[in-house]
Amino acid sequence: MKLGLYGGTFDPIHNGHTHVVTQLLALNIVDRVLVIPAGEPRLRENAPIASGAQRRTMCQLAVNDLAPEIRSKVEVNPIEILRIGPSYTIDTVEAVKQTYPDDEIVLIVGTDAHQKIDQWHRVDELLKMVTLEIIERPGASSSQGRDIDAIDLSATQVRLGQSDQLSPSVANYIKEHNLYVS
Repeated sequence: MKLGLYGGTFDPIHNGHTHVVTQLLALNIVDRVLVIPAGEPRLRENAPIASGAQRRTMCQLAVNDLAPEIRSKVEVNPIEILRIGPSYTIDTVEAVKQTYPDDEIVLIVGTDAHQKIDQWHRVDELLKMVTLEIIERPGASSSQGRDIDAIDLSATQVRLGQSDQLSPSVANYIKEHNLYVS
């Protein structure tokens, strides 16, 4: 089985993220997806605004809002937000491999993250353990990723109130907890 690992800060998870998950499964690129909210993202300029627990909850709410045939193949895995200190992708992959020893691990990254992959911790070992699936970001200047008609949307736009492209449950959660822009 091909197990997709889709990590991100997800601050918040939005329709662009869920579109990627849906397309990965609909196009049979992977058989299952683990959505993995980042703990302490090392290669980001700013820390997440929402706590790890809040981002985990929003991811679960977004997954719950997916169509049943997609939702049944997606799981939110809190391994990185439960880890103390910096969280490295290779540590996550090694842990997932223990749980899914017979599965092919497909690491899903956007073209933006792929451009920084040489900065990742123990990247040479990591790339021997996974198949890389690079997703083309809208407006990206490269053509090195798979084009899945990704939605041109960023979590920053959502946080600034410039987009409401969220699942209904995530939108309600943000409103109830007064996250981001009021």
